[in-house]
Parts: sequence; structure tokens; C-alpha cells
Amino acid sequence: MPLVYETELPLPLHARGKVRDTYALGNALLMVATDRLSAFDVVLPTPIPDKGRVLTQLSVFWFRKFESWMPHHLISAEWADIANALMQAGLNPDAYRELLDGRTMLVKRATPIPIECVARGYIAGSLWKEYRAARARARGDAVALYGLTLPPDLQESSPLPEPLFTPATKAHAGHDENISFEQACALVGRETMTLLRDYTLRLYREAHEYARTRGIILADTKFEFGYDATGQVILIDEALTPDSSRFWDAAQYQPGKAQPSFDKQFVRDYLESIGWNKQPPAPALPDEIVAQTAARYRNALQRLCG
Repeated sequence: MPLVYETELPLPLHARGKVRDTYALGNALLMVATDRLSAFDVVLPTPIPDKGRVLTQLSVFWFRKFESWMPHHLISAEWADIANALMQAGLNPDAYRELLDGRTMLVKRATPIPIECVARGYIAGSLWKEYRAARARARGDAVALYGLTLPPDLQESSPLPEPLFTPATKAHAGHDENISFEQACALVGRETMTLLRDYTLRLYREAHEYARTRGIILADTKFEFGYDATGQVILIDEALTPDSSRFWDAAQYQPGKAQPSFDKQFVRDYLESIGWNKQPPAPALPDEIVAQTAARYRNALQRLCG
């Protein structure tokens, strides 16, 4: 299968994100997950083999798993349906099958809600760094962070007393910014944010419970939502992939340190180890890092989906 860093289909380009190229296709959108990888909100120059297919297949798995109660934007990821849509647009699908099959979703059009919805069941990543700084200021008292109150004795990778909802602004360029629930309500309305919080935490809890049966700990994850043509809030973009989640090996889990993972934390750790300043342009990844990253992504897919 070819590596796909960027696509140039003869269709109107709807959006080109950090990972996905999205095209207008009749009343729907064609969302192509490339093999691009971003870290610290910068797109790296080195593609990861099979990454786009892993993201697409995992997203489809989760969309279908929760669709009895969580409406979403997926119409189909079956090649027959995608081929039919391409034919209706006047394209020969056979010319694009090798490029698109397995990494493409036909999705509903939606108006994105400009809040990134993050659920955290364990303290890791940016939350751990911010927690340590806030704990130093608290001097032994309970730690206040983004309108939340946390105990002062948590270790890195510890489970939180209960899953937390930590929204962030969705940046088109640069870094997303964590905000409080009240700040998010001011941006999109309290009724909408309450629904997004409830959806996010339920998705996290149910996915965490399932992942544990597959030997994986879902430490945290982020979702994006939008309004469909009827005004209904739906889940969009991707769902519970190694790009949007922290997946840990339950058999190796040990609080008090960073955990072995099946996600792009491996790449972040490498980039920090070489002293990159996290500003573009990003450095190319060595072959060994690429191979190990691809193996982690495939492992997540195999363990979660069988």
C-alpha cells in the first residue's frame, strides 16, 4: 500500500487539516486520513506507514459501537459506497482505489463546534505538568486547576478520583488552549456545553471499560462535535484513535512514571529528547522511530478491534 502524505483529488477541497484531507462530494464530504503525523500541533515531514488506515478503521469501529445513543457523521467507509459516490461525481473509482480504500470515510456535512472536548481518567501529559505547578503553589492543600479540585498526592499516571472533562479551544494554527467549563459555556452556550460534557464523559467511560477487556487502559481522549443539517449535535472527525487518545498497556501499567503506550506519545518523547523547540519546521523522523510508531498504531488497532 502506498504512503500517502497529501492527496490531490479532482474534487473541491473542503479542508486540509493536520492529518485529514476533506473534499466536497455532492451533499456529503469525502474524508481521507493521510499518513501525516502532527506533534505539539506541528505537522511532521515524515509519514507513518498505514497510519491513515489505522485511524479510519478505529474510528469506524467506535462510531458503530456507540451509534445506538451517540449520533455521528459517518455515512460509510465501505469501498462500494465510496466508489459509487466518486462515479456520481464523474470520476473513475478504479483509478483511486489504491489511494483511498481503507483510509476514507463518506461523512455528513456538519458545522463544527469550536471546542475540543477532552476526557481524562488518569493524570498524564499536559495535565500532569500543570498539576505539578499548581500543587507547588498550593503547598499541601487541594489543587485547583481549570475550575476543578484535585487531591494533592497524585503521582504521574495515577487514576483520577473520577474522569474529568477539560475543554480546550480548537486552534486552526498554533496550540490549543485549555479552558474552564465556564469559559467554554461563554463561547458556545451552557446547554450545548453541558451536552458535550455528558457525551464526552459517557464515551470515555464506556470506551475505557471496553478497552480494559482488551488489555488496554484508555488514559485520556479528545472528541470533536458539530451540528448536522437538522441542528442535532453529532460526533465528527475521528473517535478514540492513537492520534486522539492515550492508550497504555494494562499489563505494564505502573503509576509514578510515564507509561508504555500505543499512540504518538512515543514520537513526542523522541522529539523532546532531541531538544526540538516545538516550532515549525519540524525535524524528519529517523527510520527506527517511524517503524516503532507504525507498530504501535497497528498494535492498538489489532488489540482493540481484533
